Amino acid sequence: MKQSRWSILLGAAFLMATSAIGPGFLTQTTVFTEKLAASFGFVILMSILLDIGAQMNVWRIIAVSEKRAQDIANMVLPGMGYLVALLVVMGGLAFNIGNVAGAGLGLNVLFGISAETGALASAIIAICIFLVREAGKLMDRFAQLMGFVMILLTLYVAITSGPPVGEAVIKTFVPDSIDILAIVTLVGGTVGGYITFAGGHRLLDAGVKGAASLPEVTRSSVSGIAIASVMRIFLFLAALGVVAQGLVLDPANPPASVFQLAAGSIGYKIFGIVMWAAAVTSVVGCAYTSVSFIRTFHPKIEQAHKWIIIGFIAISTLVFLIVGRPVKILVLVGALNGLILPITLGVMLIAAYRKKIVGDYQHPLWMAVFGGIVVAAMACMSIYTLINELPKLML
Repeated sequence: MKQSRWSILLGAAFLMATSAIGPGFLTQTTVFTEKLAASFGFVILMSILLDIGAQMNVWRIIAVSEKRAQDIANMVLPGMGYLVALLVVMGGLAFNIGNVAGAGLGLNVLFGISAETGALASAIIAICIFLVREAGKLMDRFAQLMGFVMILLTLYVAITSGPPVGEAVIKTFVPDSIDILAIVTLVGGTVGGYITFAGGHRLLDAGVKGAASLPEVTRSSVSGIAIASVMRIFLFLAALGVVAQGLVLDPANPPASVFQLAAGSIGYKIFGIVMWAAAVTSVVGCAYTSVSFIRTFHPKIEQAHKWIIIGFIAISTLVFLIVGRPVKILVLVGALNGLILPITLGVMLIAAYRKKIVGDYQHPLWMAVFGGIVVAAMACMSIYTLINELPKLML
């Protein structure tokens, strides 16, 4: 029984981490390393602290209330849960188009097939996971396997690139400059939108809930951030090794050029594996979590939730195959998606002090302050993004 429970906790951590490690994660990390060099280590450090602050709050409150985020939101303010669910599903669907595209690109690099054929094959693999009876268990195993594969391959590339590790360590604590936008972008990319709820909802579905489970839930939540952060650090070091040699990254595909420049043609194939693993696990995590936000609204949705998840993946793939990646929609929904973390985390922090939701549970003050800092930072940056991106989309 202990092994089974440990497997669930680890599975939830990996589901959250691999949901975060998508095509955007790879590109983001590489681009910011090229821009900030060793000082990007400081950005990673700050984002890890903020990620932990957000995720510990969310997972603990979901566990102690024994309710999903949308139901908690509706109890805090009637109707808020429906708004949150709408934002998550819209954002999830749009970003899943990008995830499907990334999976197609990964198979294109590996086997030379078209990105469209690769996307279709990847979608079929993702759908097959939800067709089996023990879908939750298979999803956990798949996330763990792909997570280990990505981390080990990226570590290999980081070693071959020969990064200046000493300089990276120093600049992590004493950076040449501080890039606030980069910090907030990384936080949004790791725990923004649906991502931070992936593991929290998975634990709830697996029966890990209640005040007695809080120590385990907290460890699992921190483990999820740790897994994603290890991948981020290895990718940062791989890119830093390339940039430190004065090599120029291809702006059309920065992460691919890091792998290729660091390890030649083998590195390029490794990029294909990492891109596919990152993208296909994000497809699975995004579909599962997005649908979990509407499951409690009607008994028929609960009964058919597996088929709705499959439909979610199929629609994402169909849109990519027919129209490609609709850039304007992705930008608009991306801006709206940035609002999800401050709204949902803010609601969670309020819920933590409502007895009708959490009973006699006493939420730690330091954790609430931690969460409040994340809410304020993400809210400011989301508003900034909306003001700057919306006018561009109107052109």
